[in-house]
Amino acid sequence: MVMSFFRKGDGGLDTIAAHTVSMLAEARHSFDLSSMALLSGADVDAVANDVRATDERINQAEQDLRGELVVHVSVHGSDDIGEVLGYTLLIKKIERIGDQAKNILDLAEEGVDLSSARDIAELSAIRQTISEMMSEAAELLNEHNQERADAYRANADALRGQLEGRIRECMHSESPGHEIVPRAILFRYWKRIVANLGSVVTTATEPLQMKGYLDDGATDVDG
Repeated sequence: MVMSFFRKGDGGLDTIAAHTVSMLAEARHSFDLSSMALLSGADVDAVANDVRATDERINQAEQDLRGELVVHVSVHGSDDIGEVLGYTLLIKKIERIGDQAKNILDLAEEGVDLSSARDIAELSAIRQTISEMMSEAAELLNEHNQERADAYRANADALRGQLEGRIRECMHSESPGHEIVPRAILFRYWKRIVANLGSVVTTATEPLQMKGYLDDGATDVDG
């Protein structure tokens, strides 16, 4: 069942839903800029202020939305408490996506530059896929299409598994540490972003106790 605050006509909750989608758009903006610095050789200093300002807006939006949800409960009572708790987890997942985007910038600021890497085409393709997934997730928060959300989650899980495989490859690689360690870290950031995106689009239909977990509760999204 779709959470009530994703339905049109719920007054103030319509505004909260719109702000949540805006948070996701901000996270995508930060992700794209950070990725440019890491994979395209873009000037790190030219994007750093924008990324950090965007992260601050995401953090502030999360705090503001929490406050609005508290007000909603105080006005409407406990009838929507399950939905409100679910919504709180949803905006936390989006905030974490923003954090991981900022972490990618941190890699670039440490001097990591993969723009000339031998597998740059593959890395760029993964980055593009994740960016497009952020856009699609925003659409799904508005669309409430269960079949499409399930397909999205399956694709996210498949990409998460692919990234886990790349991390394992890094662990057993004989390449120099200065080459392989940044890749392993990047793949881990990407894995967390993808896992949270998969969870974002199914938050409205997952049981509350399973939110933030995969595989029937066996896998922690933030693990």
